[in-house]
Amino acid sequence: MSAFLPLARSTLRSPVWLVPYDEHTRRVRTTGVEVRLERFDDGDGVWLPLDDAAVRTPSGALAFPGLGRRARPRDAPPELHRVRFAAAGRLPLYPADGEPFRADLAGVEFLVHPHDDTHPPALPAEPRLVRLLPAPSYPYPPRVRTVHGVVVDADGGAPVANALVEAEGRTSRDLAPWHERTLCDAGGAFRLALRWEGEKADENATEETFRLRATERPGRTGALVVRLPRDAARRHVIEIRES
Repeated sequence: MSAFLPLARSTLRSPVWLVPYDEHTRRVRTTGVEVRLERFDDGDGVWLPLDDAAVRTPSGALAFPGLGRRARPRDAPPELHRVRFAAAGRLPLYPADGEPFRADLAGVEFLVHPHDDTHPPALPAEPRLVRLLPAPSYPYPPRVRTVHGVVVDADGGAPVANALVEAEGRTSRDLAPWHERTLCDAGGAFRLALRWEGEKADENATEETFRLRATERPGRTGALVVRLPRDAARRHVIEIRES
């Protein structure tokens, strides 16, 4: 269920706190964000949708207080759940910070331990950022420089859905690191912002070089060099292969 409820009870007993974060604007975002809670059915091996509505906390976290509450919690095993995000012009990056990227991740998974008022959950959940990366339809401001293209399998040319496309470097004046990234849509299409300065042959050069990297999963990557402004209008193709 995507509706958010007002904070009316403690979130300390929520098994998960999730903070949707627009990575391009670097702001917490709950407006226009839908969340869907699902439980994994071990017997049938499928994810079942649940009607539990998320509660939005004052800090912008989304929680599910009461999830896992049982009359006889000691007789019930923990259950695997996941939350899936949807937002116009944005795609959710599901690996947590510091975890390797995989395009096949379809939600934030977590265990729900049964509890009641006498036997509360052992440990409160820690808030976790869920980064919302620009999709090809992201509403970039008019002056933001972008490049676009598609990520495909090098062997058969099939599009790679949900691949991560990145570029990084350092500013020329203060050498501050920058990092831009986006996710491909279901057809492998991407549109990546390049707000910062690329590599230059010298300080007076007009051409900038950017090195794009695409990842499907660990060991399945691709790379491409883009030179601006020469390649600004070109449709770029990044081929994914075993590395």
